Amino acid sequence: MASTTPVKTTENSPSIGLRAEDLRAINQGLTQVLSDTFTLFVKTQGYHWNVTGPHFRTLHLMFEEQYEELRAAADEIAERMRALGSGAPGSFAEFLDHATIKDNEPKTDAMDMVVALLADHETIARLVRPLVDVAEEAGDGATADLLNARLAAHEKAAWMLRTFAA
Repeated sequence: MASTTPVKTTENSPSIGLRAEDLRAINQGLTQVLSDTFTLFVKTQGYHWNVTGPHFRTLHLMFEEQYEELRAAADEIAERMRALGSGAPGSFAEFLDHATIKDNEPKTDAMDMVVALLADHETIARLVRPLVDVAEEAGDGATADLLNARLAAHEKAAWMLRTFAA
């Protein structure tokens, strides 16, 4: 379960036309999305390094594509949080404290890796979808756009993994 630890704020709250309570709600959601994204990045990269079996090359390359996309996404989410006047988590402890997905025990079976990543991408998609509405209702189109892009990326990754597992 995600932490209820307050989001870090910076000394200079932005004056960008968003209400303080909306900024807090958006940044709280972004903290969770960032934490889940980073946790999934680390897990995916670990699977990339350790996958074996007859589908090694296919999964090795798929996992690499996915972890590179997640790394770039984490940077974009953290920078959006900073633009909205919040600090971003920056340690493994903070990420795990705020994440809804958890770092699993290492998997050795390739199909177990696929199933675990599929579940995590679907979990993040379910997290992001309502946050899009929060951002839109607050008038924060930039964050809504970012979140819609994240939603599409997680849905696509889940589709690829689901299709592989079929």
